Amino acid sequence: MSDTAPPSGSRLLSAAALVGSATLLSRLTGFIRDIGIAAFLGAGPFAEIFVIAFRLPNLFRRLFAEGAFNAAFVPLFSARMEQDGREAALGFAGRIGAVLVAALIVFTVLAEIFMPQLVYLLAQSFADTPEKFDLAIYYARISFPYLACMSLVSLFSAMLNAKGRFLAAAMAPVLLNLVLLAALGMALWFAGYQARAALDWLIWGVAVAGPVQLIVVAVAAWRAGLRLPFTWPRLSPDVRQMFVLAVPGVLAAGIGQINLLVGTSIATGQQGAAAWLYYADRLYQLPMGVVGVALSVALLPNLSRLLAAGDTTGARASQTLAVLAAMALTLPASVGLYVLAQPVIALLFERGAFSAADTQATALAIKAFCFGLPAFVLIKALQPSFFARRDTRAPLIDGAIGVAVNIGFSLSLFPVYGHVAIALATSLAGWVTLGLMLARLARRGIWQVNWRLARQLAAQLVAALVMGLALNGLMALAGRHGLVINNVTGQIFYVAALVLAGAAIFFALARLLGGVQLSDVESLRKGA
Repeated sequence: MSDTAPPSGSRLLSAAALVGSATLLSRLTGFIRDIGIAAFLGAGPFAEIFVIAFRLPNLFRRLFAEGAFNAAFVPLFSARMEQDGREAALGFAGRIGAVLVAALIVFTVLAEIFMPQLVYLLAQSFADTPEKFDLAIYYARISFPYLACMSLVSLFSAMLNAKGRFLAAAMAPVLLNLVLLAALGMALWFAGYQARAALDWLIWGVAVAGPVQLIVVAVAAWRAGLRLPFTWPRLSPDVRQMFVLAVPGVLAAGIGQINLLVGTSIATGQQGAAAWLYYADRLYQLPMGVVGVALSVALLPNLSRLLAAGDTTGARASQTLAVLAAMALTLPASVGLYVLAQPVIALLFERGAFSAADTQATALAIKAFCFGLPAFVLIKALQPSFFARRDTRAPLIDGAIGVAVNIGFSLSLFPVYGHVAIALATSLAGWVTLGLMLARLARRGIWQVNWRLARQLAAQLVAALVMGLALNGLMALAGRHGLVINNVTGQIFYVAALVLAGAAIFFALARLLGGVQLSDVESLRKGA
């Protein structure tokens, strides 16, 4: 018998709101962290080294922490809990954990040995500057064990999510940001604004943050009664089934990160490009994490339980609600971020070693990413419909085609458009992947866009575009009347006023046009 009842639509939104709120806090503390990184490192060589040294373990953090491990584990763990009870489910999780620990030890040792080859794959152009290449290898070796901790964090987080407890796992990334902020504070205290010293403190901060996050989620699981039994690693049939699902699931759920990894590798051919893309990625990942990842994490256990109970109608309704909520938040965020890219980047990063030219370059990358943001979020919102049915292969195939599109456009456009080509190719790949997923879901009779949803999405799009035009007009008006103030306080009020005005315009228009129904708002309110 299940420990928890299947969540209703409002409880789905409640769980998504909880994960989204924690993710928002993570992103906000992450912005403060990146403001410090930009001030210390700018977009110069040390910033590029940090991006490369942190990219590989951070890639795995995102793959595991943002729902990919859930894709394989939660449906199997939930089924065990439903059919065989808590002890059987915990025994299954213990066997998974034992094999995972053994595999991570081997993988980490091999990565440390072959780190020069890994760094070369990420940043081929670094090899032209031996000192830069050697520093990237040195720092990557320090940061890489972080991935082992994140993989174990993913196991405990997935168990908590399957039981309907989302807060501890969602809050874990905040700890990374707090540790790195403390590292920057120590760098400032002992060495001032020295880039090399800041880089040292940051990378060692990454190494410390991993165990801190692991302890927090492990304690939360222990308090929830999810105590793993000790067992020696053994590839039992259920463990093999788990990893057969997990490998394509991790790759499928992490297609966006794989695209970014490919883009970063190509971008190292342009000085400063890897850093510009890093800062741009941090901004567009805010709605991606708060909306897309939150809905994906909350939707998967919801769909798994509904399908286990044979309620396919309820599963379709939950998927529709997730898509509607995702676009109601993502469309205005995409248009707003496109219009406000320049002032937002200037406010967040333009100080210290981060120049006005870096602001211009980063803003161009953000605008290109904004075209793909709705697709990225919808992919996250739709993947649980496959994962809940234990199908990790289909979204992997669709995502792999998107990666091929990304590589093709990146390589062909990069010589002409530089780093902007990387962001644009990533966006195009997102739309290709989304189109393939929608077609596959409809072809299988799992889910498709109905007339009511299409009408609401069209109304939301119109409201977002009108909002964008209004924001552009307000910015022009402010510029003509000298209302733009260059100090930080003035910039904060200027950007905040535009964001609030944009939100008010969008939701008023969306409500007027029927893009947001009172019943939807009421469901969200009750579920919050």
